Amino acid sequence: MTDRDVQSRGVQLLWGSAARPPRGPKPTLSLQRIVDGAVELADSEGLEALSMQRLAAELGAGTMSLYRYVPSKDDLISLMLDAAIGAPPEIGERTGWRSAMETWARANVSVFERHPWALTLVTKPRVMGPNEVAYLEAGLAALRGTGLDHAEMLNTVLLVNGFVRGSAPFRPERAPGRSKMVSLELLAEHGQQERFPTVAEVLSAMAEHRPRESDAPFEYGLRRVLDGIAARIESL
Repeated sequence: MTDRDVQSRGVQLLWGSAARPPRGPKPTLSLQRIVDGAVELADSEGLEALSMQRLAAELGAGTMSLYRYVPSKDDLISLMLDAAIGAPPEIGERTGWRSAMETWARANVSVFERHPWALTLVTKPRVMGPNEVAYLEAGLAALRGTGLDHAEMLNTVLLVNGFVRGSAPFRPERAPGRSKMVSLELLAEHGQQERFPTVAEVLSAMAEHRPRESDAPFEYGLRRVLDGIAARIESL
């Protein structure tokens, strides 16, 4: 089997047209079980912990038996990513574009909260799987009837998607430990308050501020992004 054949089979697996091993003994595994096991391993220990040998051991199978279902680790990772992304949210046809995009963005960012390892994969060149394309379909469909032309519809979805991916690692409402990349204590410890006076001023004010849900960076940023899109739509 050539490299091109292996690549073709990987794409066929991703799109569900080659889900069964071509030949061999009666299977004791399934492609779904392999992908689910790989996702579970990556969720618990990170993508760096994933190897075909480790996964086979977790599944109680021989390493070579996995290759009857998936040609390579790269193909397995493609299947894992699409499985992690899952189906897009259900958005009613009568839902306004802004409400639809809010739902779309929140569902999108929740993927990376459940599967942080997926965030490192979505920026790499790859063949998109059916679930990822379904997200694109849902985002574009939400913008039908807004007056945006096709190029602007696509660019708008990419804009919101880029905001989601940029915000996902830094959602303090879900990951409080990550929100303290800098603190007053850190600046004071190193005598840097005067070097960064505005940072110190804002951090000091925030320490006395009672947080509201609307203050969460993701929600605030999403509103501002959608405000900009709304201004563009209203100008048409």
